[in-house]
Amino acid sequence: MSEPFPFRVGSDYGRKDIFELLGIPDPKGGNWYTGYTSHGDDWFIFCGIEIAGRTGHNYHNHFSGDELVWFGKTGSNANQPSIKAMTNPAARVYLFYREDDRQAFTFAGLARAISVDEANPVSVVWSFSSERVSHPEILPNEITPFEKVYEGARKQITVNTYERDPNARKRCLKKWGLACSVCSFEFSQAYGDLGAGFIHVHHLRPLNEIGEKYELDPENELRPVCPNCHAMLHRKSPTLSIEELKAIINRHSEPIQDLVLGDT
Repeated sequence: MSEPFPFRVGSDYGRKDIFELLGIPDPKGGNWYTGYTSHGDDWFIFCGIEIAGRTGHNYHNHFSGDELVWFGKTGSNANQPSIKAMTNPAARVYLFYREDDRQAFTFAGLARAISVDEANPVSVVWSFSSERVSHPEILPNEITPFEKVYEGARKQITVNTYERDPNARKRCLKKWGLACSVCSFEFSQAYGDLGAGFIHVHHLRPLNEIGEKYELDPENELRPVCPNCHAMLHRKSPTLSIEELKAIINRHSEPIQDLVLGDT
């Protein structure tokens, strides 16, 4: 298998950008513009999130945490050669998504099929595993993917499902930027390209207020925070507010940037 193409997880690409990186001419139509296609040994998927595609159909592709529930073309099924090829564990699948059909696509990462539904059209759950795509923005000691809290007949889903949704993360950072909402630290300023795009996201609502039917508002309920501040926010129960943690920092005379970087 050839070397993987240098697409960057979380970055946006128009189709022309993708064709240039692949070194192929713009086909001006065909499978490259209608959902998914092969290129050599690789597969490329372009999907809308809760929007209709160019064919007018909307199968409600959506993220569930950091996994993507995706539907194939009309009439597709699990036994079609193309579906079998791209869901093969050895396949290399580049997956791109967008919320608006006028926007560029965001590269979600190299995808691996973890379940294939026999329905028509076929439904596939794609995972972006840590072995292939790193999601360092997820705070390990807060992430328990299968953790649920039961109170009688009412089920509550942990905040981590929302924080792991890359689409929610993208919308949060589009509004609030990449600087920590508590201490203003920005990784790219300290680490250059290595730190570009890195930041945790923090959920403002207390865990016990989030129910099964809860719909997240990423712009108003998530904030970018650095790992240090994220850990400190969760140091208390109930979780500290951003304003409370800022007040704690302000009570100390030494600026937080000096604590992180040292004197220069």
